[in-house]
Amino acid sequence: MKRNLLGAVFSISLAAVAMPALAHPGTPLAMLQKVQSQLNLNTSQQQQWDAVVAQSKAARAAARQNFSQVEAALQTELAKSEPDFAAVAAIGDGVRQQNEQLRKQTRDSWLALYATFTPEQKAVARDAIKAGLDRMAARRATHGAPASGSTE
Repeated sequence: MKRNLLGAVFSISLAAVAMPALAHPGTPLAMLQKVQSQLNLNTSQQQQWDAVVAQSKAARAAARQNFSQVEAALQTELAKSEPDFAAVAAIGDGVRQQNEQLRKQTRDSWLALYATFTPEQKAVARDAIKAGLDRMAARRATHGAPASGSTE
């Protein structure tokens, strides 16, 4: 029972704190990176692109560092005879808020770059994102995702 509780607390902390802040291959921004050369960015856009990519990497690194605070707090509490999981949850809430702020700042920078795109560049971006979403849907279907309405 104790092991299940600890596993649940750790899993919830990981999912709630780290995952939303970490960019992953299925995001529209990652899909755009695959077609960067097709976007034919001008010099100004390329500089903005490079700055936003650097900002994205810094935000991911900060999110990982922030999560380590939650992990350290959890380990500290687990070393006690009566862990205070409410304290870990409070730290997790603060970290989640910090990570959400980083995510929004990075998203806004990407959107500002997108706003500079020409109609042709926007079409390339749209097609890349649509193709990526289609690949993800096909992968889910192939890996046997339960059908909606399933009673499993």
